[in-house]
Amino acid sequence: MSAVDPQHPVALVPWRRTRRVVFALLVAATTALGMWTMFRILHVGGLTPLELLVLALFSVTFGWIAIAFWSGVIGFTLNLAGRDPLSLARLSAPAPQGDAPSHTALVMPIHNEDVERVAAGLEATCRDLPPVSERRRIEAFVLSDSNDAATVDHEKAVMAALQQRLADRCRLHYRHRDSNAGRKAGNLGDFCQRWGRHYDFMLVLDADSIMSGDTIHALIAEMEANPRLGLMQTVPIPIRQDSLFGRANQFAAAVYSPMLATGLSFWQSDAANYFGHNAILRVEAFTQHAGLPELPGRPPLGGDILSHDFVEAALLRRAGWEVRMRTDLGGSFEEMPSQILDYAKRDRRWVQGNLQHLRLLSGRGLHMLSRVHFLCGALAYLSSLIWLGILVVSTLDALLRAVIEPNFFTSNAQLFPDWPIAPPNLIMPLLGGTLAMLLMPKVLGVCLALRQSPARHGGRARLATSAVVEALFAMLIAPLMMVFHSRFVIEVLSGRTVSWDPQSREGRALPWREALRHTWPGTLVGILWAGLTAWYTLTFFWWLTPVWFGLMLAAPLVRWSSSLTLGRRLRRRGLLLVPSETTPPPVLRDAVSPLPVEAGALPETPPVERPCDMPTQSFGRDWARPPETEGHTAPGE
Repeated sequence: MSAVDPQHPVALVPWRRTRRVVFALLVAATTALGMWTMFRILHVGGLTPLELLVLALFSVTFGWIAIAFWSGVIGFTLNLAGRDPLSLARLSAPAPQGDAPSHTALVMPIHNEDVERVAAGLEATCRDLPPVSERRRIEAFVLSDSNDAATVDHEKAVMAALQQRLADRCRLHYRHRDSNAGRKAGNLGDFCQRWGRHYDFMLVLDADSIMSGDTIHALIAEMEANPRLGLMQTVPIPIRQDSLFGRANQFAAAVYSPMLATGLSFWQSDAANYFGHNAILRVEAFTQHAGLPELPGRPPLGGDILSHDFVEAALLRRAGWEVRMRTDLGGSFEEMPSQILDYAKRDRRWVQGNLQHLRLLSGRGLHMLSRVHFLCGALAYLSSLIWLGILVVSTLDALLRAVIEPNFFTSNAQLFPDWPIAPPNLIMPLLGGTLAMLLMPKVLGVCLALRQSPARHGGRARLATSAVVEALFAMLIAPLMMVFHSRFVIEVLSGRTVSWDPQSREGRALPWREALRHTWPGTLVGILWAGLTAWYTLTFFWWLTPVWFGLMLAAPLVRWSSSLTLGRRLRRRGLLLVPSETTPPPVLRDAVSPLPVEAGALPETPPVERPCDMPTQSFGRDWARPPETEGHTAPGE
């Protein structure tokens, strides 16, 4: 089919346009107030070019803060009232189910991963599924495009053993392709073209994903009941973290992410985003409308689209399919890098992928919110460079004012001096208001957890203490992450590309040498920054304390936050606890390493192929297409 079946009416979200307009007005009004306040502060005595630049940069970052602030407030309100962010109905209502039988594939793309760890998570997910029925069938696919021969041989042996262990629970298929063309998007596209016609839905899992059977069936029920639904995203929560860095991020995600996602879902409604995993998709819609083109030009901003998930969601929405986020489901988990350097390495790849999205902002036929997703994804990293720019420009301005003696007589004929006018008493209110907006989502998330589930975080006292520890840690590492992200953005814009290798998920304590090797430039900048401002303008030195202090402590922060001993000690004392530890669901308790496998064993062959085309989509009439895709036409062309 070329687009959504017109026989089925769209299941409209109540006041869909109204809620978006209201949200946009709230963000615009808040941003305008911040801009006007900053203008009043800077305007005294006239605006210099440096001050104009500060005002422009501040406006962008303040708008970014306002989006997160209002999303948090809305999410808090809806969670407190127990309301679904889309329908606004009470969450206790059971999800509707369709009558027609369905066939779902759990698809897990892997590339040179720790296959035993992958198999443990997938086995736990499959074993947690309710018994197979004729009406709703579920199978699993492991889609490998690993290019290391020893890894591929081990994959085959592990998957052969896993097939035998899951024979009475869930059919498992293993496919290896020799090419890594298109990376994960190409891997999924290959599945859709060869076996997609066997299945109604596919639930995409990352190599570190674990999902409960109840959550999977709830997602399938949503797809069955709404024939206009093309994609349903869950909110994955990090698990199994032992280091201080990992545990702090795990705690933050468990406490704040569901609330923020609820707020996002409220105003995004049926034009939500896709995170690339832990989400269910309608196979036919994805196959017909989510074939990715190559970006014209060379990498890093040309070539393969790296952050493919945002673009796939935008293409589905452009074709008329609903893209929603289900925020009330638990049972959706993932792993994450356990220390700052691996986390930054992953962010480096995302910086390149998200900056590519800026080239798609003018893509023809895209929904307005899809363009917002592209812009916000890029701003998530550009904002670090903007903040750094504000700090650098403000420092230059303060140094110039301190070094250059003021001239109160600007004309030879002037009788009276131009005395400096004190700025209005708005600096502290603006600073306090900005900090309050930054911290308010955290405060609201903690208040919600204190009300709804304090025992799952170790009790009220430990929950509150954990929130303070996480907030302080986040403030300390913020300058270092700002420098990392700023450097990554500059590298991409200057033409440096990055390889897309498997991410590290195993916890490891970093040696001092490695921590110093990656942080000494930032530490040197922090020392020089602190020294210059302390010598010339002591007042500004104290204002910059959070920045230079965090940079000077960069190496110890990287080293100590990777410590497994410190993280486990905090857990023993009941700090940074999360529900996946205090009340783990069965699917997590069962995710243990599988039994030893027989070397050389081969998995069963996948089912019979039913080939189909996956048309390459276009974002404009002048868009470059690979030669082999000529003849395909995107919707609306």
